[in-house]
Amino acid sequence: MDMQEEVEGLAILIRDLRKHKNLTLGELATRIDRSVGFLSQVERGLSRPTVADLTAISETLGVPTTYFYSLSKPRAVPWVTRPDERRTLYYAGGITDVLVSPSIAAGFSMLESFLQPGASSGEGHLNDSDEQGGFVLEGELTIWYGDAAEPVTLGPNDSFQLPPHAQFRYANLTDSPTRVLWVFN
Repeated sequence: MDMQEEVEGLAILIRDLRKHKNLTLGELATRIDRSVGFLSQVERGLSRPTVADLTAISETLGVPTTYFYSLSKPRAVPWVTRPDERRTLYYAGGITDVLVSPSIAAGFSMLESFLQPGASSGEGHLNDSDEQGGFVLEGELTIWYGDAAEPVTLGPNDSFQLPPHAQFRYANLTDSPTRVLWVFN
């Protein structure tokens, strides 16, 4: 699938799940602290949510964030994924996540995140119900965790692990791309 097909696939998943949960656009928008207009554009594939937006949507709708990767491509071997078989989410803010796990139904999921220079997960802190960690493959990843005033910057071969419902946000504050392998439980 190309980028527009991936964006439209995400839009359908969000809209269908919202309707399944019997929430109006206005109710969901209020719960995630975004405008109805923005959420409407996301559900029509005209705008992309930030990582923080999609995390808030998933928490509000009662599904893990990995739910939005459920439109898997056919795989030749069920327990292996090849690059052309992977689902990709393109976020606002310069972040692209690729589901590298063969299954989202297993005990953990893996994502490869690409952060463009200046990319950010969003202004607000994430509050994901999943335990998660990451391994910086290249570039730098800056993380603001909890109430700490100072962020921590990680470089290649650095890793981190955060408990469920950790309040954090992240960004690439450099002029070079960053790649991170994320693991969610």
